[in-house]
Amino acid sequence: MTLPERDTFIKVGIQQRVLPDYRAPFFELLARQWSNGSQTGLSVFAGKPMREESIYPCDRLKGAEVYPARNLHLLRGRFYLCWQEGLLRWLQSWQPQVLILEANPRYLTSYAAVSWMRRRGGKVIGWGLGAPGAARCGMTAILWRRFLRQFDALIAYSQAGAEQYRAAGIASEKVFVAPNAAAEKPTHPLPERTIPPEGERLKVLFVGRLQERKRIDLLLRACAALPQDLQPELTIVGDGPARAELERLAQEVYSRARFSGALRGAELEAEYRQAHLFVLPGTGGLAVQQALGWGLPVMVAEADGTQGELVRPPNGWLIPPGDLDALQRAMESALRDPQRLQVMGAESYRIAVEEVNLEQMARVFAQAVEWVIKHGQSLA
Repeated sequence: MTLPERDTFIKVGIQQRVLPDYRAPFFELLARQWSNGSQTGLSVFAGKPMREESIYPCDRLKGAEVYPARNLHLLRGRFYLCWQEGLLRWLQSWQPQVLILEANPRYLTSYAAVSWMRRRGGKVIGWGLGAPGAARCGMTAILWRRFLRQFDALIAYSQAGAEQYRAAGIASEKVFVAPNAAAEKPTHPLPERTIPPEGERLKVLFVGRLQERKRIDLLLRACAALPQDLQPELTIVGDGPARAELERLAQEVYSRARFSGALRGAELEAEYRQAHLFVLPGTGGLAVQQALGWGLPVMVAEADGTQGELVRPPNGWLIPPGDLDALQRAMESALRDPQRLQVMGAESYRIAVEEVNLEQMARVFAQAVEWVIKHGQSLA
């Protein structure tokens, strides 16, 4: 992965509640944007996840500094708040020209970080999913709008998130869209997939952590509800706290399911190449972008709005979350037309090459940083 070298050395700090291992390639790509020879221009401040999140954290990056935070998780559910101990010490030691914060008002130390940067003439960018609370009435909307106006610019994961920022009163030129990506632009050609001869079954693939919110139980039940001649070979790649329970459920309702465990490298690549359809019935989904790069049509539950950047009628299906009947109907429609799946897979590959990849995501971040250095000022 390469991006154009930049002549100006810039010190950038990025705050993250947690630094997952799948984000490492992205931050390492950014580090090459803001470094000068052996001198790094990027430091990432991040803490540990909660045990129940099943996130694998990363504590080191090639070409960038990782500064550990101590996350204090307060309350749970809709009342969840997070205090990140050490944030001001990190800023004092790193002295960034530009700070990129997660645009989440539940992270209480963000307010102090913005004040610290303002006192020193630094620029602050917010990075987030959007601002659904800004569209509500009353105090919630007021607090959301006040929070967003701290930033010199905002980076959204999706067009839907960007529209929420604009609806909250943020000027369009201060809103950037960096579609959420986990994989680089494909360098391999579009895989050639043959339609199985009569009597052989199509292959459906799931990749991700095996946990309740992924709703793999719905996928098993949807496969079992299909007509016998359409029931696919189902491969479930991944591991996690729900694996044993899901394996028991598969024995009861869908014995054609195969659990491979967690795979990486060539083994994971082989599963993508052999599949005909990728299905993610629950939340999350950075594996969806990987599926696009391997030329697979995708079927994904609508969740936080970012899925619309990846899944469109020409390359897949967006289904209501938690709706077994909708999932079963969509799978039946997909599996009845293998030729259509090939066409849709080619469109997925095009999206991964041209629109949604790590290089494009990093390019937008670099543009936002350059913009705030040149134009940025508080939105208040």
